[in-house]
Amino acid sequence: MFESAKSFSGRLRPSGIVSAVTAAVLFGASTPLSKLIVGRMDPVLLAGLLYLGSGSGLTLWWLAGRRLNRRMSREADLKLNDLPWLAGAILTGGVAGPVLLMLGLKTTPAASASLLLNLEGVFTATLAWFAFKENFDRGILAGMAAITAGCAVLSWSGGEMSFISWGALAVIAACLAWGIDNNLTRRVSAGDPLQIAAAKGLVAGSVSLVAALLMGAELPEPEMILAASVVGLFGYGISLVLFVLSLRRLGTARTGAYFSVAPFVGAAFSIVFLKENVTVPFLIGASLMAIGVLLHLAECHGHEHSHDAMEHEHNHLHDEHHEHDHEESVLPREAHSHPHEHCELLHSHPHYPDIHHRHGH
Repeated sequence: MFESAKSFSGRLRPSGIVSAVTAAVLFGASTPLSKLIVGRMDPVLLAGLLYLGSGSGLTLWWLAGRRLNRRMSREADLKLNDLPWLAGAILTGGVAGPVLLMLGLKTTPAASASLLLNLEGVFTATLAWFAFKENFDRGILAGMAAITAGCAVLSWSGGEMSFISWGALAVIAACLAWGIDNNLTRRVSAGDPLQIAAAKGLVAGSVSLVAALLMGAELPEPEMILAASVVGLFGYGISLVLFVLSLRRLGTARTGAYFSVAPFVGAAFSIVFLKENVTVPFLIGASLMAIGVLLHLAECHGHEHSHDAMEHEHNHLHDEHHEHDHEESVLPREAHSHPHEHCELLHSHPHYPDIHHRHGH
């Protein structure tokens, strides 16, 4: 069992990393692109359009997928007991987070704002460790300390030893909102990521849009609405789908760590395309954050652990951990979803806090 479990874990890690890093690239690129748009419309209105673009596009994708594939679903539908967790994630990450980020971008250079977004990983991991009891080690802790130090360097106004700027505070508050969101989303990560991301986009986008209109904001020209919707679909929607897949495979803190490459992508876009200056604090902050991310990438975790008998539903293959029968025939190596049972098991192999390894230490 040790060898088969080890090979299973080996497949989980690369797929989880690819999902998290791709999500980070899409979200990181959306920050400087949003910076270009936010000067031409109300920030709360822009947050609403970003998420509505995400929710609308993903809903069409989900409906088309269901219509084209009438066989057994590849993903598990959300259940009634998932709704409180999803509602909390929508409120914090879909409403509060984007609005705070758009407000922060109005007075904060896009490159600095992009790097400050590394704090999302810090907040995500801290909540995962202490509120949701996910395991961590010294390397992960040291990495988070380096990221926090890098963010502190970037958050001072104009490099002066004064108070943190209001724009930076708004970006940091957005990161806290997304950290809460990530931990709540982890509780429903076995469900269909398209459903999760589409629901968040439609609900959060509608709330922000209505709020902006009630506060007197005016809709911009159609081409600006289209631009915001496209940025939202890729930077918020598809990015979130991939992020949920990584939560399922790696757990919350590790996914947050790999997602920390997003600010570096955003900073690179800002410097290259927005012609923002490369300052000494920027370089120091970026270096500290790079060290933190590398420490996360070097982490490896393995020990003897037990699996309790359980029944759940999620996307899976018939592999070493999923040897069961069901009524509908499934082709070899075909991903599918249905309720299934796991027997009690004791073994040892490298693993991460995925949906099958959320045990105590």
